[in-house]
Amino acid sequence: MKKINKRKTLTILSIGLLLIAFSQIVSHFITLNDVIKGFLMGIGIGLLITSLIIRNYKKLTI
Repeated sequence: MKKINKRKTLTILSIGLLLIAFSQIVSHFITLNDVIKGFLMGIGIGLLITSLIIRNYKKLTI
């Protein structure tokens, strides 16, 4: 497995948060299709969970 440092997990976490915030802001001003809104929210939540799992996995293996 590749080494993933703390900076990369924080980057993944922040990208996930930005995707969720971006989808909420854009849907407030522009009418978005439910598929697009769900896609952006799903990708954002997936990135958040992935970064948390990677961070916890590193703590368990060290």
